[in-house]
Amino acid sequence: MGQSRVHPFAGRGVMTCRNLRRVTWIAAVCVLVFSAQAAAADRFTEARHAMVEREIVAAGVKNPRVIQSMKDTPRHEFVPLAQRRYAYYDMALPIGESQTISAPFIVAFMTEAIDPQRTDKVLEIGTGSGYQAAVLSPLVDEVYTIEIVATLGHRAQRALKRLEYDNVHVKVGDGFQGWPQHAPFDKIIVTCSPEKVPGPLVMQLKEGGRMIIPVGERYQQMLYLFTKKQGKLAYEALRPTLFVPMTGTAEERRQVQPDPAKPSIQDGGFERGGGDPPMPAGWHYQRQLEWVEDDEAPEGRHYVTFSNADPGRHSQALQGFGVDGREVRELDVSLVIRAEGVRSGQNPQQLPVLGVTFFDENRAVLGEEILGPWLGSFDWRPESRRVPVPPRAREAVLRIGLMGAVGEISVDAIEIKAADDER
Repeated sequence: MGQSRVHPFAGRGVMTCRNLRRVTWIAAVCVLVFSAQAAAADRFTEARHAMVEREIVAAGVKNPRVIQSMKDTPRHEFVPLAQRRYAYYDMALPIGESQTISAPFIVAFMTEAIDPQRTDKVLEIGTGSGYQAAVLSPLVDEVYTIEIVATLGHRAQRALKRLEYDNVHVKVGDGFQGWPQHAPFDKIIVTCSPEKVPGPLVMQLKEGGRMIIPVGERYQQMLYLFTKKQGKLAYEALRPTLFVPMTGTAEERRQVQPDPAKPSIQDGGFERGGGDPPMPAGWHYQRQLEWVEDDEAPEGRHYVTFSNADPGRHSQALQGFGVDGREVRELDVSLVIRAEGVRSGQNPQQLPVLGVTFFDENRAVLGEEILGPWLGSFDWRPESRRVPVPPRAREAVLRIGLMGAVGEISVDAIEIKAADDER
């Protein structure tokens, strides 16, 4: 009897067609994925370049190498996925473990201040996410960076390795002690705030070297630039600022601690200040403001005026303070304000306000309460509001300014205190 014969490649032919369709489908998916990734990369690049021009160059950073590094460094790779949409806003962001990634302007400002040279060996204290080290990497020879929180240090090390910052060396340890095995350093940059400059860092700074470091109380810090001359530090006060505290030995030695059960701000009447140009003391992240001396000031002899002619551009001042939501349920917030020709900025939400943003113990945002907004023109008048404090709040940041609006506002006599019925 005859047998039916099956061509030895018949079945394979069917499978080959199926495989071909599967391969074609996978290829199509890959093309879509790669296209989406490329589009996202383009959006990030566009946003980063715009941010650098708008928030860094416009704010006075001039070093072309620093500006280029800020344009080239992918900040979104150094923030958690949940925060990635804010990567190219000029703001600090939580990265976990009660730490933050510094705002881009501050990173650029500090980098420019140490005058990075291609032959420099730089020590960074406070690796955080690795962003500051990444910005330094193309500007200097070697970067040695120390992070006291092990999870953050290891995460930053992986990110820096993945992105091929091969001249960055990460160590988990207490930055107060520096890294003596690789000393002396041409430059030292400290991205967390001790109450006093750690002695080991002074010893590890090369003669003629520069160190930039925020020093002071928890919410009242000054960014200093130190230069080592004949074994001692000559200093220049640069600007008020606000950084997370240097933990470990530095925090154990801190003598002045805030009382979050008695929230308050410093110099809400703007009576202290100085510098060239003159700036009010106690306030940080100051943009497009004038410290005004006037015998007709609502309180004392000074106030500040914020002005802006470029819709969307920042004109503001900030100050942090401790507040414990377990003990303080409400805050009384007040100020005296006048306005001249104020109108919204790039959108109706860009209007002048006094905002209080609350943070939990991990420095994650809990919410914001505002006083305002204000529009048009009016003479000096008092404004006040009682705002609730989230129970999980442990600290807060007050911000005052035009917030992207156009025009001019002047403010004085800002006060924050626990509500009267709680004191």
